Amino acid sequence: MPVADIIYASAVQVGEAIRKKQVSSLEVTEAHLDRIRDVNPKLNAVFYLAEEAARQAAQKADDELARGIWRSPLHGVPFTVKDWIEVAGMPCVANDEKYRNHVPTQDATAVARMIEAGCVLLGKTSVIEDSKVYGPTHNPYRLDYSPSGSSSGEAAIIAAGGSPLGLGSDSGGSIRDPAHCCGIAGLRPTTGRVPVTGHLPRITTLVDPRTVIGPMARFVEDLDVCLRIISGVDWRDASVVPMPIEDWKQVNPRELRGAFYSHYPGAEPSPDCGRVTRSTAQFLVDSGIEVTEASPNRVEEYWTITQDYWSRAGSEDLSEEWMPLTDGRMSGLEVEHHLFQWDRYRRSLIKFMEQYDFILTPVAEFPARKLGSDGCVSFCLPYSLVGYPCVVVRAGSAADGMPVGVQVVARPWREDVALAVAKLIESGLGGWQKPPL
Repeated sequence: MPVADIIYASAVQVGEAIRKKQVSSLEVTEAHLDRIRDVNPKLNAVFYLAEEAARQAAQKADDELARGIWRSPLHGVPFTVKDWIEVAGMPCVANDEKYRNHVPTQDATAVARMIEAGCVLLGKTSVIEDSKVYGPTHNPYRLDYSPSGSSSGEAAIIAAGGSPLGLGSDSGGSIRDPAHCCGIAGLRPTTGRVPVTGHLPRITTLVDPRTVIGPMARFVEDLDVCLRIISGVDWRDASVVPMPIEDWKQVNPRELRGAFYSHYPGAEPSPDCGRVTRSTAQFLVDSGIEVTEASPNRVEEYWTITQDYWSRAGSEDLSEEWMPLTDGRMSGLEVEHHLFQWDRYRRSLIKFMEQYDFILTPVAEFPARKLGSDGCVSFCLPYSLVGYPCVVVRAGSAADGMPVGVQVVARPWREDVALAVAKLIESGLGGWQKPPL
């Protein structure tokens, strides 16, 4: 397999080529290390590159394959990790100067599972698109544009061919917004699907049910394979549910009912994002899927609920001791009122999902914009509050050629439905496109 094909192929294709011994893991790894060295000075996406460790892991994968050991469809395939997810022996600064010298001694569960599956870790990627800790991260389609945050480096290096796939985290859209701005695919799993053990800042889903760890890749099919590796109980994260993952290839999209909307009160997308969402809905209709223009009741309440969530006191130590970061800006009664509103919102959303298998929305108010631009309204936040699975995939382009993604939201635990619809969109509307970098 030529180098140019290696760095732009899907992770599944690369894994299959390694399994068939058409190319070695070491060759694949060297190709990606070369690509990172070429593009990272322009992108500033990879914060820590573990070259020698990656070569050793690749050689181990090749040696195992020679002995007939094949760990997973991603055996020997490289990956990267957002620097909010811990890797033993590698810095985890987590976009915070107080962690500048923090070097974990254990892998996050999701990382450990990728390594156990035979994957080759290339290094850690930068967090936040204009970070004072890492410096600005640039979009591979236009270097003066932002890749969005906070999984900014992950999205940028994957889009540029430096990594086939990686692990990001998502609270209010931190996988989905960068995927949209960099033209790749990203999956926010159902809350409780993937352990968040080893995430820094520390989280638990009782305190923070919005934050998840999930896969990012150029191609939808890679999201599914990675999800299967990193999911499941780890006996550390008490929120994880041992739910089976259904096969997205067995889903017939034409048997689904979908809803779509391109705006709601307080959230009006740009002409580009609105146009791409509406044209994607029409594509699904033309493909034989029943799609109705409708938005959930109370969806606009997400912002008040999210702001109240941010106003609650939090603890720096979520393991044994209560160590409040702030005193919070809410009384006990106000916290109880906030939780009542949040639960009412959740009940309203699940009632809406009784009628529909999926919802199609924009990802954000705008496509990627210049570094330093003001933030924009995210269409991801409403679904973080309910913990639903969401897939983002490129469905078109803005007038200036920048990628525009759409968000496919499914019922809880139905990642297979979101992936099946996203794959159809990817196949019909182009998906990831090679950047000019």
